Amino acid sequence: MKKIHVLILKAFIKPFFVTFFIVMFVLLMLFLFKYVEDLIGKGFEWYVILELLGYQALVQISMAMPLSMLLSSIMTFGNLGESYELVAIKAAGISIRKAMMPLLVLVAMFGGGAFLFSDYILPIANLKMGSLLYDVTTKPADFFIKPGVFNNTIPGYSIRAKNKSKDGKILQDLMIYDHKSSNTANIVILADQGYIYNSMDNNFMIIKLIDGVRYEESRSKNAVSYDPRQQFTRFYFDETEMKFDMEVFQLKRTDENLFKSHHTMLNLKQLKHYTDSNTRELDSLRSTVKRDILPYYYLFSEYYKPNDSIGVAKAPEYNGNYLNLVPSEKLTDVLFSAHSQATYISNTINSKYSEEKIYANKNIRYNIEWQRKFTLAVSCILLFAIGAPLGAIIRKGGLGLPVVMAIIFFLIYYIISTMSEKWAREGDMDVGLGMWLAIIILTPLAIFLTYKSTNDSALFDLDHYKIRYEKIRVKFMEKLAAFTASGKKR
Repeated sequence: MKKIHVLILKAFIKPFFVTFFIVMFVLLMLFLFKYVEDLIGKGFEWYVILELLGYQALVQISMAMPLSMLLSSIMTFGNLGESYELVAIKAAGISIRKAMMPLLVLVAMFGGGAFLFSDYILPIANLKMGSLLYDVTTKPADFFIKPGVFNNTIPGYSIRAKNKSKDGKILQDLMIYDHKSSNTANIVILADQGYIYNSMDNNFMIIKLIDGVRYEESRSKNAVSYDPRQQFTRFYFDETEMKFDMEVFQLKRTDENLFKSHHTMLNLKQLKHYTDSNTRELDSLRSTVKRDILPYYYLFSEYYKPNDSIGVAKAPEYNGNYLNLVPSEKLTDVLFSAHSQATYISNTINSKYSEEKIYANKNIRYNIEWQRKFTLAVSCILLFAIGAPLGAIIRKGGLGLPVVMAIIFFLIYYIISTMSEKWAREGDMDVGLGMWLAIIILTPLAIFLTYKSTNDSALFDLDHYKIRYEKIRVKFMEKLAAFTASGKKR
């Protein structure tokens, strides 16, 4: 390998990994901001948050990889152009295409790795992250008392304290409603003070109550109205304890098998299997509907054929209205029969429409996910093909102009791909076209930028446009002066 190849590879690798980790960090922060309310105040262990962020990092690679590829390629060739190293390479008689060949191979390897990642690792990461995120978001917040507000997070209890200590362990003027056994609070407990602590195994929360009274109303299970002879108990105590099961506040992991059929958690082989199964179900449903309603469709001209041989009078001449062929004494029966059959057809179609739509939407989502496996790899190569010539044209390194240009072009790609995917998901566009539309639109741009960079174009050089503008202005003024002089001569 030539030294030039090593130079370009080293110039690309470092910015790529730096920008990749920066983009990944930004995306993880956006994820935390989105789910901050579901994570705070629930007492998660540090490793649960770390596990969730790890899975989310794997999921975000599908967005971080193309963006970092675009940004690093602009930075790399911008630095090479700013330091005139590209000029030196051309002066040595080596074309940019030959100098970039090892880098193109490396980018192609990144694209192949992105495809393998999206097919083998991303579905598992989506499964792990999806199931854990579901458990995290459905877990209730830890027991927390606000002064003067009833807390209902413990099932079967409503607890209120007028005041509490700064550490929240000592509660003043407690009122506890116990309605575990019924919808109404048959047991009410009042206490001057309460001390909160956990059991040794942390499975129970214990409140030690000081100086209080317990009111209990005993009702018959079969009683449906007020019984004047029901028992009422009042019990004073100096000190007692109440134990509350904290199982509801512990993180419970849901069986991952419940999420495995989701389209984002399937690889290509599984997508094909689910698509074939879903298509068979859809075809079976449509065949059932067709079999049910087909007998009710027929041509009236074939059903009612006047026949002189059996003594039926000839129908009046047909003038485009089938009702003219029906004898007047049978018109009411024919209309009633037609209305009944039309109603049956309409009800059959409407009853099966929602079910058919579910199967059709599943096929669309499976197809979208199938195409996404390939578009991720191709988008990495495409954005590099845009970024490399763009950096060579602007000839600016660092994190200034290259970042701005990268964000602009990535937003164009992201907006087009998001909108087209939405149209494909809603059935307004073919799935294949919708998933590849951004790549189809931006490919000519990559070719154009590559052509301009190989010809040393000053596409983004403002001084170049100022010089051209000045030339055009001078020519225009000369022509205007000549036209004015000719007019004066006349």
